[in-house]
Amino acid sequence: MRLIRFDAGGTARAGFVDGDLVFAYDPVTGPGEVVGPLSGVRLLAPCDPRTIVCVGSNYPCQLKEKGRPWPERPALFLKAPNAVTGPGQPILHPPELERLEYEGELAVVIGRTARNLTVENALAHVLGYTCANDVTAHDWRADGQWARAKSADTFLPLGPWITTGIENGDLEMTTRINDRLVQRAGTREMIFGVPEILAWVTRWFTLSPGDVVLTGSPAGVGPMEPGDEVTVAIEGVGELTNPVRSREW
Repeated sequence: MRLIRFDAGGTARAGFVDGDLVFAYDPVTGPGEVVGPLSGVRLLAPCDPRTIVCVGSNYPCQLKEKGRPWPERPALFLKAPNAVTGPGQPILHPPELERLEYEGELAVVIGRTARNLTVENALAHVLGYTCANDVTAHDWRADGQWARAKSADTFLPLGPWITTGIENGDLEMTTRINDRLVQRAGTREMIFGVPEILAWVTRWFTLSPGDVVLTGSPAGVGPMEPGDEVTVAIEGVGELTNPVRSREW
């Protein structure tokens, strides 16, 4: 199933996509009425997370590219919920920033309260998967300002939907800037898979339904400029596209 959130006259509503049609959806009562064609609906970020935990340095190709050591355990950091934006919405490039980077990633969306999970039971707490762009202000990260480097407004596009009922272990992921392929990897290449990541994260963080865990970006991270269009595509999950625009204070 492809679960969505969409704009209904200024209010976020839950739904799902079947073919080219959007249906209303209630987690308790189930499917509802037909809303209309997908082309006529403005999609929002497919979840509204309270907590966003991210894993860094999780692809061997990126370690080689950056000259980083092999991690003994998942390296964690946080992004703030205000960074979340939806498909088609602009990524805002701060005017004083020299380098704003894309990072295409597989995002895990939590479906059940998760604490002290094990590798064996972790996937039972997953609702599904979506595409993510872990936007990063390189200048600010370089000077130690990780909070604003990772969590400025619009620095986490998610979408276009949450895909449920799929295996996550062998999916091709690509990132394109306009028509140029800049990242390609398979989720099978991850050093720590989704069960290992969730078992580690939930030792320290209790995750609630709708929370998000990012699983890391492969080699090829690079800059994006105002006027660019960035697309993160994951096999079997979906395709997330966002334009880059200059931010005006």
